[in-house]
Amino acid sequence: MATTMVEPLVALDIPRPSVGTRVKFGLIDTITLTRRELLIWLRNPAFMFFTVIQPVMFVLLFRYVFGGAISVTVPGGYVNFLMPGIIAQSAAFASFGTAIALARQLQKGVIDRFRAMPMARSAVLLGRLVADTLRLVLTVLVILAVGYAVGFRFHNGFVPALLMVVLAVVFGAVICTVSGFVGLAIKDEESVGSFGLVWLFPLTFVSAAFVPVGSMPGWLQAFAKNQPVTIVIDEMRSLAIGGPLGLHAWQSAAWLVGIVAVFVPLAVRAYRRAS
Repeated sequence: MATTMVEPLVALDIPRPSVGTRVKFGLIDTITLTRRELLIWLRNPAFMFFTVIQPVMFVLLFRYVFGGAISVTVPGGYVNFLMPGIIAQSAAFASFGTAIALARQLQKGVIDRFRAMPMARSAVLLGRLVADTLRLVLTVLVILAVGYAVGFRFHNGFVPALLMVVLAVVFGAVICTVSGFVGLAIKDEESVGSFGLVWLFPLTFVSAAFVPVGSMPGWLQAFAKNQPVTIVIDEMRSLAIGGPLGLHAWQSAAWLVGIVAVFVPLAVRAYRRAS
């Protein structure tokens, strides 16, 4: 009986890709997943509608229902005081989508399937963040259009107006990192939606978004003045209608960088441990 010789298996020594190659393919994977998230959003008209209808409702309610009862001393009246706050609040609330989408993907096993694919793991989180940032840009532009229709005007020139929009989008993207961690850590879609209301509502309403901080009780003013939402809104308001920029600019940058430094590693860790 003839004996068949079997060649021994030899492990191939495949060189590790260079840093440039890994960055290149990571960028391609991020763009692919960004496109995927945007297509899901565009093919769901109801989601697109409710993304922008809530901030539009807030603009109209506060402009015409509460605006007459709130006294402010800014150029253009209450509508100019209101719009930076509405934009910042809407940018923060838009981060609900990040948390809920990641929790849903975990529950349905989508992230597990992504892990099984030959793709950069960072692309899952980066693609989600880039898609949500682009969605934020559209939301902010829609709110500005509605604001202009009800009387809002910039008083500080084109460049500060553009910087206000950029700051609003950056603020929303930073809050998305917090929501990303929340979604990956809690993992349950309904619980994530409820928890988002618990921490975002106090931050946005106990701030300078809708009323001057000086009108609040003294014991509440200390918190309202020094929390990140108020600081960012004050900077946006100064960019939109004029006012001191330096102090709030540094404070805004410090808060935003600090939030990213804390919650991006937490979100990455939660992603690695999620199953």
